[in-house]
Amino acid sequence: MQEVDAEVFKALSDANRLKILSMLSSGEICACRILEALDITQPTLSHHMKILSGCGLVTVRKEGQWSYYSLDRARLDQLKEFLGSL
Repeated sequence: MQEVDAEVFKALSDANRLKILSMLSSGEICACRILEALDITQPTLSHHMKILSGCGLVTVRKEGQWSYYSLDRARLDQLKEFLGSL
């Protein structure tokens, strides 16, 4: 079993980050679409995405000036395995 660190749970402790993860569950999304759906500023979104990508839950792909985010399914599988072992 892969180890899941506390940073993952810290990332999951914010309502906006949970909403972002839920949005990403349907596939890759441009940052602009996330901003449209949430009542937050671009710097706040950048902060949330830095936390989510920093703990490995989200990956980012840059295309020109835009950032596209998606879930890291392998990391989520590790989290599910960890929770299932409790």
